[in-house]
Amino acid sequence: MLPASALAQGTAEAPPPLIPAPVQAPVRHNLSSFSSQDWQDHFETLGRVTILCDTTSRALHYWNEDGSDYRIYPTSVPASEELTKRGYTEVVRKRVGPDWTPTASMKERNPELRYMPPGPDNPLGTHAMYLGWPAYLIHGTHDTRKIGRRSSDGCIGLYNPSIEELFAITPVGAQVRII
Repeated sequence: MLPASALAQGTAEAPPPLIPAPVQAPVRHNLSSFSSQDWQDHFETLGRVTILCDTTSRALHYWNEDGSDYRIYPTSVPASEELTKRGYTEVVRKRVGPDWTPTASMKERNPELRYMPPGPDNPLGTHAMYLGWPAYLIHGTHDTRKIGRRSSDGCIGLYNPSIEELFAITPVGAQVRII
């Protein structure tokens, strides 16, 4: 498109040629830096909904039972290696409008933490999927600044619209791996 001053003067000069942007290496730990995964690299079989949580790229990967539906969601991940649990587990229960009770170790780090009913101040957001490990969840967050960061006490956090979508398509019994 021509600048407004050229149009006003009635010139018919051709616009300058487009110059391609320089190729840059991907930025690590940026929301757009995660890449797709193959379920075969992490699970023996599908046959049921499968979730892979990659704490390095801060992404959650979802496959349906036959692998025909593959989705990637940006996440928050545990704030430190000590809080990160890795391995295989499964979704053992789901809850819309979860309440939140801090664990003993959370209270030890911050004695001011208290029980929170469902609502906009609740750190679990609008939906939660509880894993086979006590106190480890995949849940939403009302604090969108946390997504793409090391910010949780062990859980995997998603934007509320993302957890709502994932919640709807993930049954209890879905296999989960955190790497």
